[in-house]
Amino acid sequence: MTCWYEGPLAAFDTGATGADAETDRIVSAAVVVQDAEGLRPRITRWLVNPGVPVPGPAVEAHGLTEERLHRYGRWPAPVMYEVAEALAEQARAGRPLVVMDAPFGLTLLDRELRRHRASSLARWLERTPLHVLDPRVLDRHLDRYRKGPRTLTDLCEHYGVPLEGARDAAADAQAALEVARAVGRRFAGRLDRLSPAELHTLQAVWHAGQARGLQTWFAPNGDEQPVDPAWPLRPDLPAAA
Repeated sequence: MTCWYEGPLAAFDTGATGADAETDRIVSAAVVVQDAEGLRPRITRWLVNPGVPVPGPAVEAHGLTEERLHRYGRWPAPVMYEVAEALAEQARAGRPLVVMDAPFGLTLLDRELRRHRASSLARWLERTPLHVLDPRVLDRHLDRYRKGPRTLTDLCEHYGVPLEGARDAAADAQAALEVARAVGRRFAGRLDRLSPAELHTLQAVWHAGQARGLQTWFAPNGDEQPVDPAWPLRPDLPAAA
């Protein structure tokens, strides 16, 4: 029987105007679909004119200047529809979706759907659930005592996954997909009997525990900022947004 990390997977990633999923905007997105390990993936890319300024640090992160986005980017409303439909298609096909730091990426998309489509990601997924695999959550749980940061770049280095064009959403999505496969192979004895649906449920529990652990670690340093335990999507849009 084929294990989930050997079979069909999809991956999703975005570029944004910043790191706040509640208020920042998507400027690029990509969905990568691979029908089996080792096969050539199919890639869909979107470039978005967000209609707001793109701060310098964001441009440094993804390389997309306001001039380029104004010239080549599409308006957000149709793009958000297409992206949400692409994720719903993965759910209908039964493909697990790899999202590195899912609470950021999926919440960012959800807020854009609310902003531009008067809708939500949950509406696209209400008929068929999406099973998410988050390499960061998986790695933190399965190798919890390893020291050091766990960014996508760090995980790629640790698991021997090439990361080319690291500022591109498609490259990041494909790398995250390969990291998920590598995590599955390395911890096969603990993962190969779990279905994507079971892993989805477990990751929600694991992430909540990881969030509590981070909060406990931050507190003695005087950092009172809460760490959100919700996974893979922060459910409520704040009233002030």
